[in-house]
Amino acid sequence: MQVQVNTDNTIAGRDDVVRFVESVLEAKLGAVSAGITRVEVHLQDQNAEKSGPDDKRCMVEVRLENRQPVTATNTADNIQSAVTGAVDKMRNILDREIGKQRARR
Repeated sequence: MQVQVNTDNTIAGRDDVVRFVESVLEAKLGAVSAGITRVEVHLQDQNAEKSGPDDKRCMVEVRLENRQPVTATNTADNIQSAVTGAVDKMRNILDREIGKQRARR
């Protein structure tokens, strides 16, 4: 599973953020990673220098073998919560998609 993390220029500590994202992906998507070819994570601070509620946004795009990509988005007060929420949503989507695929077989 190839992981690509994209951040805007307002996200501080890029290396730490990338390590955190990779650890969350491995922990939560590791069990279903067999069919995943690539994961793209886009992190954004929507209000830039201003602070506000739910201004951190995480969008996760997963590319599955022989299927269209699927996405999940979450906003939160901090990057960690935004990433965790988006990956949790993605896990639910993948469980549903993989379940449908298995039911067809």
